[in-house]
This record gives sequence, structure tokens and C-alpha cells, in this order.
Amino acid sequence: MRTATRLPILAFFLLLSIGSFAQSDTSLRKKDRKRDVKFTTTQGEMVLRLSDSTPLHRDNFLKLVKTGYYDSTLFHRVIKNFMIQGGDPNSRKAPAGQPLGNGGPTERIPAEFNPTLFHKRGVLAAARDNNPAKASSGSQFYIVHGKTFTDAGLDSLETFRLEGRKIPLAHREVYKTLGGAPHLDQNYTIFGELVKGFDVLDAIANTTTSKGVDRDRPLTDCRILKAELIRRRR
Repeated sequence: MRTATRLPILAFFLLLSIGSFAQSDTSLRKKDRKRDVKFTTTQGEMVLRLSDSTPLHRDNFLKLVKTGYYDSTLFHRVIKNFMIQGGDPNSRKAPAGQPLGNGGPTERIPAEFNPTLFHKRGVLAAARDNNPAKASSGSQFYIVHGKTFTDAGLDSLETFRLEGRKIPLAHREVYKTLGGAPHLDQNYTIFGELVKGFDVLDAIANTTTSKGVDRDRPLTDCRILKAELIRRRR
């Protein structure tokens, strides 16, 4: 996802802030990988289930949650019908009007693209800067709000934005019914999805955002009060 200088599609520079905190030696237990992540936010609760297909991203996110890294951080960039972005540690005490999106560890996570994972509504994925390897940020993430597409809209997307790459038929059906952001597929690592709290996703996505230097930042803070691991409910 984008930097404060507005690089395209959620890119941002990975500047040093509290990288040592993010890279703590917090150990994961086997059962941690079978737990879900609950965000208690100012708009309500969201529950996220991480993917075993992307173990590097899964484990990094779990460690950050266990250390309390995301507690009191904002969803600092919100675009209705696209996504809500969070994970910038600089957002905790950021005054109104301050541009955000540059905070987080200096270390990147290698890309883990999986053709079975695609940017349907509710998907959890890693933000990144504009690096050739498409490696991910060490902490910033987004949840897809998305929009629904017609066949004609998906055909146009394949031609003009995906450079001829075809969207699988099964994925097309989801994009036409549930919705999503198909232009991000195979460009940003997906590592989980929302299993509870779609109403909260909508509430955050529908909030009024700034058009100033802090463009797309909600005018009323949308904050993760607490992130924690919880027992997975089947």
C-alpha cells in the first residue's frame, strides 16, 4: 500500500520506528497457530483467521499480536469499496491531521503468493512498499472492503490492468457476487480473512476521511483498542 507521498496501490516506505519491538523474541506455541485473532475496535469486534499457506506472514502477525504491537493503533488509511489499512505504530498518538503510513519495522517479509488466495471481500493481506521482489511490510496490513464487478468490468480489468492475465472462473464468480479488489491479486501477499465482523468492516469503510495532507485518514479515529489470540470456533 502507498506511502505518504502517494505511491500507487498501498505502497509506503518502511522507515525505522519501533522495529526492535516488532522483532521481539516472542515465541509461538503450536496451539497459537490454531487460534484466531480478535480485534476489539472503536467500531466493534472483528475476528480474523490466518492462512497456513503463508507461514512467514502468519507467524509474524501472530507474534506482533502477542506482543501487543497493534494495541491502540489506528486504521489510518480507509477507502470505501477498496480497503481499510492499519498497522502503523506511529498512529498510536498521532494528532489529528498528521499523515501516516510510514511506520513499522525495517525488515520485510518475503512474498508468499498462492494462486488459491485472492482479494475477495474480507481478505487480510500485507501492505508493502514499491520493491521489485514485492516483499511485505513487517507490520502494516489491510482488509479488503471491495466492490462487486460485472463480467464486462472484469474483462476490462484483465485487458487494461492485468496485462492479459486471466482471472480464474471460480474467482470471477466471487468477484461478481461477494466482491473484492481483483487488481491486487498476485501483487500483495494474502495471509488470512475476516470470519466475523463484516458489519464493523463496513462501518470503518464508510467513515468520512480527510482530503488534506493526511488524505484517506478517517476524521474520527478508527482504533484497534486491543488485538488478541482467541480460541478458534469451528
